Amino acid sequence: MLRHEFQPGRLVGGAFLFLAGGLYAGDAGDLWETPWFAVIPLVTAGLGLAAATALVARGIRRRRRADRTGAGAETDGVGATPTAR
Repeated sequence: MLRHEFQPGRLVGGAFLFLAGGLYAGDAGDLWETPWFAVIPLVTAGLGLAAATALVARGIRRRRRADRTGAGAETDGVGATPTAR
């Protein structure tokens, strides 16, 4: 089985979309009444949190990768170009 990296942004986004689907499923099953516009802020907030989570996870991965390769200590501070020695 091929392994892949964990992507927490997709997990957060999927959880909010699953919650939105559950709200509409409960409305369709006559368990409660959900207004049509109630899901818009839920999905918007979920996608925003997913994006923030993905950006944080990306920053952590980049920092760990730089620490492993040792490139973090040899950059000139402007970009990702290592300084020549």
